[in-house]
Amino acid sequence: MTPPQAMSKSPGNTPETPDQMVSAEKLFGFKLGFQIPAFSEKNEYVPQIDPEYHFEPEATSAILAGFAHNRRVLLQGYHGTGKSTHIEQVAARLNWPVIRVNLDSHISRTDLVGRDVIALKDGKQVTQFQEGILPWALTRPMVLVFDEYDAGRPDVMFVIQRVLETNGKFTLLDQNRIISPHPAFRLFATANTIGLGDPSGLYHGTQPINQGQMDRWNIVATLNYLPKEDEFKVVSSKVKNLNAKSKEAIKNMISMANLTREGFIQGDLSTVMSPRTVINWAENMQIFGDVEQAFRYTFFNKCDENERTIIAEYYQRCFNKSLLNTLE
Repeated sequence: MTPPQAMSKSPGNTPETPDQMVSAEKLFGFKLGFQIPAFSEKNEYVPQIDPEYHFEPEATSAILAGFAHNRRVLLQGYHGTGKSTHIEQVAARLNWPVIRVNLDSHISRTDLVGRDVIALKDGKQVTQFQEGILPWALTRPMVLVFDEYDAGRPDVMFVIQRVLETNGKFTLLDQNRIISPHPAFRLFATANTIGLGDPSGLYHGTQPINQGQMDRWNIVATLNYLPKEDEFKVVSSKVKNLNAKSKEAIKNMISMANLTREGFIQGDLSTVMSPRTVINWAENMQIFGDVEQAFRYTFFNKCDENERTIIAEYYQRCFNKSLLNTLE
């Protein structure tokens, strides 16, 4: 991963540090005991605002504390709950630049730290150091988000551990240089598990996180599925031109999704419907004009054959219609 080398210390027109204070109640609809620093100007690294985004108060409060008090915040929860999007949408309203890094198995230590590369200078080949994404972001007014934090390789995780202290300096051994974090640098991460591994087997590739490293996260917040009423508002805002019949179908979809979530928690199912799945189902319903066909395409065909009888039972309870012909 190569950072955008052309970007200056202050991205675009963004001031070097936040130049205004904003109210959580004004931007997010609930009160906090502190105000949040924000930028008056935005640039290409500031996420686009989703005006219909629903902010969950507890998770939002944790994220805002990260911005206001320079706390390292880890957001944990099931897939599809919008953890990374939550951070992005908060940052979007603060005009704070964001860059996301997915800690999959292809991200290496050199991607984060940097490496020597061969370049042409005055017509000659020279070896020069190209900094990685971590020192690049660390020295700028920037939010760095590590997605899938519990899937990172051990050698990568130990590199990150160096900057988890609020004012933790980063040492570039290859250059004998010590980097101090920019005053407006913020660090967040998202994870499906809480660092203790995944006994459910749902999130393959995740692993336990060194507890010494977990202890360095100042705030750990949970973002899980929304109440029915809030989830209905989210889905309805994403799927346009709904009539009364479609709205009723979406309510049943959400009831169906909640049954799969309860089944997953109880160990009856290995596949669960996220809010993202419900949105896809509603969109596919509009495409195909049929709730059941959209359900098969969106979720049912992904499920273990041994669990389809349970899912068909859930469907019948929510839609008063049998899926048994699908099982034959």
